[in-house]
Amino acid sequence: MTKADRLAAALDEFLTVSPDVEAAAVVSADGLPMASALPPYVEEDRLAAMSAALISLGERAATGLEKGDLAQVFVEGADGYVVLMAAGASAVLVSVTSKGAKVGLVLYEMRKIAASIAEVMDGPAQAEQAEEAVGSQPVPPPSEGAQAWSSGQQEVESTVPGGWG
Repeated sequence: MTKADRLAAALDEFLTVSPDVEAAAVVSADGLPMASALPPYVEEDRLAAMSAALISLGERAATGLEKGDLAQVFVEGADGYVVLMAAGASAVLVSVTSKGAKVGLVLYEMRKIAASIAEVMDGPAQAEQAEEAVGSQPVPPPSEGAQAWSSGQQEVESTVPGGWG
């Protein structure tokens, strides 16, 4: 099975166990799509480019505010959420959810799938490091613990529990 097949299988598993997730993708930190499971209204290249912009902003905020390496970026819009999570040293897992998504469950499943993606991309040792960095500390819900920046109807929130990779 190729890396692309393994990434696609990981995304399929994620969508199967997370019914609130409408779209999912694996992108490189510089915004190149690697694998995706997207509905027709979501363009793969556009999602990857937006993800790279969010990652860049999150990294600058986390390091500029001396909060360590970026682990995830959380965006809450009026109709749902976009969550980006480190998946090893070279990949990012992106999920787009519905408005009523159970965010804690989505984050839990994302941690598991991100570790699988890290193993595919970087090997077993890196997958363990990624899981420790992202999964070892609880992620506060959007209204607790993290600072949010509001712009119109969207809030961008970055929680930094561990290393980005």
